[in-house]
Parts: sequence; C-alpha cells; structure tokens
Amino acid sequence: MMRQTVLPSVSAALVALLAAWPSSAAAQLAAAGQGPVVYGHHHLVVSDIAAHRRFWIDTLGGAPAKLGTLETVAFHNVIVLLRQGTPSGGTKGTTVNHIGFSVPDLAAVVARLEAAGYPLVTAAEVPAGQTVKDDIAFIAATQQHIAFVMAPDEVKVEIVETKGQAQPITLHHIHFYTSNVDETKAWYVKTFGAAPGMRGAFQAADLPGVNLTFSPAEGATGTRGRSLDHIGFEVKGLEAFCRTLEAAGVKFDRPYAQVPALGIAVAFLTDPWGTYIELTEGLDKVGR
Repeated sequence: MMRQTVLPSVSAALVALLAAWPSSAAAQLAAAGQGPVVYGHHHLVVSDIAAHRRFWIDTLGGAPAKLGTLETVAFHNVIVLLRQGTPSGGTKGTTVNHIGFSVPDLAAVVARLEAAGYPLVTAAEVPAGQTVKDDIAFIAATQQHIAFVMAPDEVKVEIVETKGQAQPITLHHIHFYTSNVDETKAWYVKTFGAAPGMRGAFQAADLPGVNLTFSPAEGATGTRGRSLDHIGFEVKGLEAFCRTLEAAGVKFDRPYAQVPALGIAVAFLTDPWGTYIELTEGLDKVGR
C-alpha cells in the first residue's frame, strides 16, 4: 500500500513557497489543465545564485520568485528552481543533455546572450555539416532556426525559433541522451502517457506544453548531483498515479508524501537510465 507520509523539509519549503510565490508565476504552468501529466519544473544545483539570476531572469526574461531562501524563476509552462550547492558537473554527459526553450525572434535573443557574455556553442553542438551563421543554425529536418548557449554551471540550453509564438519565451523540449532510444521512449510513453511521435529526425513523445526528445548516446550518467539535478512532472491524482507505478514495478526513491498545510504532494523516482524525477501535485495552484 502506498505510504502517505509528510516530509518536514519539503513541507517547510512549500510553506515558504506559498508565502512568496507571485500569482503571475504560479499561472505559468498553463498546460496543467490539458492533461493528467504535464511538465512542471527543472531543478538546478548552482554554485552562484546571482550568476543564474542574471542568465534566467535578466537575459532570458523569467519571472523571479523565492522558495524560502531558494531562488525560483517562472517561465511559460516551466518553473526553474535554483538550489545553492556544488554540482558535480554540467548537463553534457548526462541523460538530460540539454533543455530547450522556444522564442519568436531567435536573433534578438542570441544578441542579448552575446551582449551579456554567455558562450554561444551552436557550431560545436549541431550535427556535422550544418551551416551556422551568427551563432544560429538552420535545421532542415525541423525547418527551424536554433542556437545553443551554455548557462552558468555548464547547463546546456537550446533556443528554438517559432515564428508567431505569442509568448516571448516558453518551454519547448527536454532532450534525453540514452543507450537505448526505443526503450527510453517507450518507458516515458507508458509511464507518463506521452504521445509517441517524431520531432524532425528525432524520436520523440509529447506531453501538454513539452516535447520529450531522445537521442542515442553511450555512457550517459544519471542527473542526480549534476547542475540539472532532476526534472519534474506535475500530476493530477498523484497518489493513485504512484500506486499504479508501484504496481507496475516502479521503485520510488522517496515515496508519495502529502503536505497538508498546502494540499500539495510530492514523490521522487529515477528512470531506468539514471534521470532523477520529481512528481508533484498542486504546484500549478500555489499562489492562485
């Protein structure tokens, strides 16, 4: 039977979140009403909070908030949590190689990144043979312009141009590197109900507001302790969802836990390839 526990440290943090979270930021999980499982947050372990604030807020335009002493940045359809610490490495070499955002005017964003001094690494990160001009590549398979930038603590970020997009910046994709693309894709489809498909030449699966992209890679390590420590999904009916996963053989690192003061619940697990995952319920309603 699924244990219903309360984690004091989680509860304290979320109480702080309720007090500090701006309503505009809470509303950023706009896809929450579009399905039982949507993407929720990126949780970063960072060596310099101020440096990340400059990147995520001042340069990319996220909305600042606090989770107690934890810095938090809200974008459309994703929340970025910044926890002070010493990451064991960046995102490259892990099972989540990079995270992707979408903007309507890529050249303008690249210009801001360059002016702020962030390393644009597009030429080194796109497949061989792709033409790169002014740190922007055109990918024929997806018919989109893209750029790669390294955020502080070697967090690799892809920026994808989507002309006509209403939001100035929004979550676009999570790019997994895995030793078995077919099995990894199938696991995310089965576990989270993602819709299988393709993103250009990439194997992929979709949840409301986010694309899960999969590429082959040998030797990718797990995310826990790296600058992107874990990814997060917001789940409607989390307790029952966790029971279903347990019945299917999924092992939890931290079991389902209620936070009664807020009506929020959390659980943690690791996928078979090493990606650390947090499940939440109610994060989209905090501050509303």
